Amino acid sequence: MTLNVSDLRIARGGLPVLEGISFVLKPGAALILRGPNGIGKTTLLRCIAGLQPALSGQITGGEEQIAYAAHSDGLKPALTVTENLRFWADVFGTRSIKHALEAFDLTTLRDRPAGALSAGQKRRLGLSRMLVTGRAIWVMDEPTVSLDQSSVALFAAAVRAHLGAGGSALIATHIDLGLEAEILDVGPYKAAPLAFDDFDGGFL
Repeated sequence: MTLNVSDLRIARGGLPVLEGISFVLKPGAALILRGPNGIGKTTLLRCIAGLQPALSGQITGGEEQIAYAAHSDGLKPALTVTENLRFWADVFGTRSIKHALEAFDLTTLRDRPAGALSAGQKRRLGLSRMLVTGRAIWVMDEPTVSLDQSSVALFAAAVRAHLGAGGSALIATHIDLGLEAEILDVGPYKAAPLAFDDFDGGFL
């Protein structure tokens, strides 16, 4: 499924941050978002994932096919690694979690409560959820935070396998993942500041 983003204008806290964003993400392709901290990458990803509305523009092709991984790992600390993955597998109607455990080297941790994991292990578990969603379009915000070099390699391999199976990935990261991917620098799309007469618009 192809994701189409056309002339998108987005806001954070009621104030425009990016405007004129357009791109096409086709099956089997990855797109890496770059730009300085605070430019609006997270806001853009949240809009694409359907978590907040855009001010204008269109997002088509992602209906019921987007899986989103945010800064938070989204884990239930009292549940084990296996129980966390089974919870998400049930939510998305998938059956097996074995491939997710293996892909992120979590098999030996499967019975450990998520709350007892290290930061890097929690991140691996959070990312492994993407494999049980069954969704074709992965949207991920700084997914390699807290990961060591070997874990980054595991993540990159999982993304590469996803692309090879016809999926796609939109990733905000400053890390070189070794993927064949297009780069979109969102810096040039920084929204113009509101004029004085538009001041009230920031609170609507």
